[in-house]
Amino acid sequence: MCLQCDVTKKQKEEFTNAPRDGVYVHGFYMEGARWDVQAGIIMDSRLKELFPPMPVINIKAITQDKQDLRNMYECPVYKTRTRGPTYVWTFNLKTKDKPAKWILAGVALLLQT
Repeated sequence: MCLQCDVTKKQKEEFTNAPRDGVYVHGFYMEGARWDVQAGIIMDSRLKELFPPMPVINIKAITQDKQDLRNMYECPVYKTRTRGPTYVWTFNLKTKDKPAKWILAGVALLLQT
């Protein structure tokens, strides 16, 4: 089993019911890039936008044989901007660029800024 992370196009106020499978989580911020809601992929940051908020993420358990890792960036999740000891998990986020671009940019999700 593994966790699949699907980024929705909605904010938490737009949800009224629980998901059919998994759980909705919110309150994440992205550092080093931004999430393009319309395209559903990681994009370059906008000027002066240091920690753009992420839309709601649906996390659910799936079997590993159903996991699709093509065009995915293994994005680390940290509790704070102090990385290292605050590491929590890794989310697979969709990208059109090579994952190396986001690794060099230091892209990560944060639970608080």
